[in-house]
Amino acid sequence: MAVGVSFPSLGRAVIDLILPARCAGCGELGAACCTRCRTVWQAPRPVARGPTVEAGQVGTVYALARYTGVPRRLVLAFKERGRRDLARPLGEALAGALPYLRGPRPDAAGTWWLVPAPSRAAAARSRGGSHLLALAGCCAAAMGAAGLRAVVAPALSLARGARDAVGLDHRERAANLAGRMRLHADRAPPAGTPLVLLDDVLTTGATARACVAALSAGGLHTTGVLVLTAAG
Repeated sequence: MAVGVSFPSLGRAVIDLILPARCAGCGELGAACCTRCRTVWQAPRPVARGPTVEAGQVGTVYALARYTGVPRRLVLAFKERGRRDLARPLGEALAGALPYLRGPRPDAAGTWWLVPAPSRAAAARSRGGSHLLALAGCCAAAMGAAGLRAVVAPALSLARGARDAVGLDHRERAANLAGRMRLHADRAPPAGTPLVLLDDVLTTGATARACVAALSAGGLHTTGVLVLTAAG
């Protein structure tokens, strides 16, 4: 069966074969993310937004960096500018932090269950596929290389009607997602399984709250949320 490839993603792949990679963080030749720019992910910190421990919904929300400077350039290049070669270094950054954070944990058999936050279907199509699914896959692969079993469970999706959240405030983002977060039991682990939600940017926390609420309604326990960057 033929696999469809969007022209934007195909064009990006051809360019990557012809031209040497440039770091999306600083422009240096040689790698999608150079050694120096990789260091921006070395200080995960708790974020006081999104689902809360007090509400019994989720463990601590962590971000690897603030959404500014090099981290912002890397995320935007990956998410909006077709730099899918960043999935591996960004996934490795998540994998390097996750096992050492307080809260997130594997299941009783030692398996880490990773759930990527969903994108709007139209946005995913324009990007050549879900960038967060690719990110979670690279995170799982890096954990596997380190001797940890990790499984990606793309259990969430956004129903039609959700619009681009850029420019929306906290209340508008919550209203935009209300009733539109869907849990797919056939893509989820068994009820009661502890899992970790992954995302690229935490702004108001509305997406994380909606994701955790949908997972909780399905009997799944989100032990933590890990994002690449947090605004503010």
